[in-house]
Order: sequence, then C-alpha cells, then structure tokens
Amino acid sequence: MRVFLTGATGFIGLAVTRELIEAGHQVLGLARSEEGAKSLSALGAQVQRGGIDDLDGLRKGAATADGVIHCAFNHDFSKFAANCEQDQRAIEAMGSALTGSGRPFVVTSGIGAIAPGRSATEDDVAVSNPTFPRVSEQTAFALLVSGVRASVVRLPQVHDRDKQGLVSYAIATARQKGVSAYIGDGLNRWPAVHRLDAARLYRLALEKGTAGARYHSVAEEGVPVREIAEAIGRGLNVPVASKSREEAAQHFGFLGFIVGLDIPASSVQTQERLDWKPSGQPGMLEDLQHATAFVA
Repeated sequence: MRVFLTGATGFIGLAVTRELIEAGHQVLGLARSEEGAKSLSALGAQVQRGGIDDLDGLRKGAATADGVIHCAFNHDFSKFAANCEQDQRAIEAMGSALTGSGRPFVVTSGIGAIAPGRSATEDDVAVSNPTFPRVSEQTAFALLVSGVRASVVRLPQVHDRDKQGLVSYAIATARQKGVSAYIGDGLNRWPAVHRLDAARLYRLALEKGTAGARYHSVAEEGVPVREIAEAIGRGLNVPVASKSREEAAQHFGFLGFIVGLDIPASSVQTQERLDWKPSGQPGMLEDLQHATAFVA
C-alpha cells in the first residue's frame, strides 16, 4: 500500500514510517525541512516537501495514496486554538481528496478529558470545549458520509527514553522551578504508551481499521501523576512537592489545567478488534528512570 503520512519526521511519525516500511508498505512522508527529508529518505521513504498549512499539497499527497495517516500537529501550546483550527483544515483538505474512494484515513486525536475520573473507552464520544478546542475526531467522522473510511487513533502520553509527551514539559518546568510538583494528593492518573507500540497500532488501523472506529493506543491505563513527579524529582535531584489547584497555573503554565486531571483510559476494545497487544516495551516510569533529559 502507498501511504501518505503527515508528521512523518516527528517523534511518533518516524516510528510509524519505519513500521510501515518494515511491513512492506511504501511511504510518502511530508517533510518541511531538508534535514527531515534526509531522515525519511534514509529510512527508504519518498518525500513530499511542505507543511500542514499547504492545503493543496495535502490534497495532492492524499490523492496519490492508497491510504493516509495524519500524525502532524503543531504543539506550540501558546496558540493551541489556532493550531486546532489548522488541524481541522488539514483533515478536511485530505478528506476531500479521498471522497468516495473508501480508502483508509487514520486521524490522530488525544485521550484528553473524554471521561475524567473513570477509565475512558472507545465508546466515549469526544466533545470539544473552550479549554480543549481540538476537533480532530469530529472533523474526521464528518467525512464518513462522503465515502471516506475515516478512523481515529487516540493517543495518551507517548514515550521512550528521549521524550515522554506532556511529561517532557513537566521535566522542563521542574528544572526551571527547582521543584517537581503535582496537584493535591497526586493520585490522578495519566494513560501512557511506548512510541513503538503506538506506531504498530497506526499500521494496524490503516490495514484493518473500520470506518468510524476509535482506537485507543494505551498500554498503561493510568500512571499516578505523583509517581511521575517523584521520578522527575529523582532524575533532576530536586525536591517533590504538592501544589494546590490555585497554585497550578502559576507553577505549570499551560500545563496547569492538565496536571490535575484524572484521565485513565482502556484499550480493551482496540486490542480485541485489531489484535494489537503492547509488546513488552518499557513503561512510562521505567523510561523516566533512564530518560536522556536528566543527563547533564
């Protein structure tokens, strides 16, 4: 299968590129920079230069492919709402090139606050709000009536020893503030997955996914945030402290509204439907124990 992949040079996208090629697929990867293009070529992928704001380029890439995986997202949280709008336009553009084709279109979303306080499942419907205005899922599923085989992969904190999703931002905050913090008792939980397991799920969703399906890329249902903060404290050799919700915004910045969320998630249905099993990669806390971010 010839696959058009956005975000192909990113933390997750490079792993997806490698996974697809090793499974015998051809990859046309979107790359903004010469360095990114070289990294894709080194893996055996073809390269389309451009970014997700180039809507004509996105339509062209999707039109020439047997399937599309959309991993790209601008993670500059200082303009999160604008980035969500950019993401929506990109999905609509690629979807327009797939109209009536029945070709698979795998779109990325986040676990987020879908069902705070309990374990979210694939049956839970994402609802946007002013705090979290991302509408990746809603935009993807609006394409179903146009004959696009759209499905969604929901990501938790994706990690390896080099990066750990939003936890990487928490590490940077702890280094800057000289303290690793959590909110309240810190027993709220974040789901997690190793990036190699996430990459394999993207491939399976492309190959076997069904229209309108939501897939949870979750290996660990919920890692207590206090344990994450303690691991960061050990790694940076800084104290660990609880912050009140009132103190969260000042201490954590844009992370303030997220750090206190209890957002565990299940992947039972995903594992059954796609025969996807986390493959014994290190867990979040194990990767934090050996994180390169702690190396001076």
